[in-house]
Amino acid sequence: MKAYVVEKYKKKGALRRADVPDPQVQNPDVLVRVHATAVNVLDSKVRDGEFKIFLPYRPPFVLGHDVAGTITKVGPGVSRFKVGDEIYARPRDHRVGTFAEFIAIHEDDVALKPRSLNMEEASSVPLVALTAWQALVDIAKVKPGQKVFIQAGSGGVGTIAIQLAKHLGATVATTTSAKNAALVKSLGADVVIDYTSQDFEKVLSGYDVVLNSQDPKTLAKSLNVLKPGGHLVSISGPPDPAFAEALGLNPLLKLVVRLLSRSVRKKAKSRGLHYSFLFMHADGWQLEQIAGLIDGGALRPVVDKIFPFTQTPEALAYVETGRARGKVAIKVH
Repeated sequence: MKAYVVEKYKKKGALRRADVPDPQVQNPDVLVRVHATAVNVLDSKVRDGEFKIFLPYRPPFVLGHDVAGTITKVGPGVSRFKVGDEIYARPRDHRVGTFAEFIAIHEDDVALKPRSLNMEEASSVPLVALTAWQALVDIAKVKPGQKVFIQAGSGGVGTIAIQLAKHLGATVATTTSAKNAALVKSLGADVVIDYTSQDFEKVLSGYDVVLNSQDPKTLAKSLNVLKPGGHLVSISGPPDPAFAEALGLNPLLKLVVRLLSRSVRKKAKSRGLHYSFLFMHADGWQLEQIAGLIDGGALRPVVDKIFPFTQTPEALAYVETGRARGKVAIKVH
């Protein structure tokens, strides 16, 4: 089958179109004919080698973390799906590779595609929606009446997180540029801060939750907008000891992770705040809940551009410019 592979870890390294073996279907797997996939910042970071200490892949490997498609084969242990089902998924770590014509996925990572979405729209959802769900529902446990600050509201995670926070009953603030203010307001943002001319640290105060997706400087400033007992959830680092424990890292790497996040954890603790790092994980059950919210009208994906499969490298390059509104999808079949 055709696929786009990472030949070696390299910053801004080129993806190579290649013929690779068809996936092997294991006992609990479904084989999916990929109709569409989507590009995430995570794809760039994996290719660049940013996570190779914690999440090693052996080059050459197929990149890609989002998929929507049709099941063409099921393993003998599969009970929830059948051939012909239209699904969407974020395959689990070490089994990614959606920039391809086919992929085998553990059935626990899979959910039926939202009926109201086409394949390209559905492919744009899994990674960012799971990230938003795990940050706001699992970790922060957002409740009605709380105030939530979501950074980069017009980005992939931001566009979904704003809608999910509103669905949970929160008042939502976000940052974006002036040209995207109307978009984030249409998604439900109550307070919109133009990051090019305003400092969110001076505008916001008394927030219950911050979803941080930016640089260390922004992370440090985010602590200042939280009220005592507030929760800072970061998807851009630094990783914390709970992350190291969940990955089963060796003692040396656990120490490294502890040192990386020591400063922010210490500052948070001194102010009566909580700090958590989120590296989202695959979860088919959560995708079922998310599909229900989409078909019920509570969530809608924002797709900026759709590229043909032959332009997968160009799609990745476009996401790396940081100018995409919402997600960038790739039509494969």
